[in-house]
Amino acid sequence: MGIGGIGIWQLLIVLVIVLLLFGTKRLKNIGSDLGNAIKGFKGAMTDEEKAKAENATTEKLESAESGEVIEGEVTSKEKNKV
Repeated sequence: MGIGGIGIWQLLIVLVIVLLLFGTKRLKNIGSDLGNAIKGFKGAMTDEEKAKAENATTEKLESAESGEVIEGEVTSKEKNKV
């Protein structure tokens, strides 16, 4: 027995039927579209997390009094070119 009482032969029959209905080219396009959608979603999530971290850092800097030490981490180093 396979997944949920479905055997390997039933899965192969379903796969053949799906291939006959949609064709390999259309299934390939659906797969690549799904992959791009997932990649875009992950990118949007990381962008949102970076924005939240930057906002938190900005709020700390704005609320800090002079002479107060702010703990943090340097994520990039920029040089001013004159």
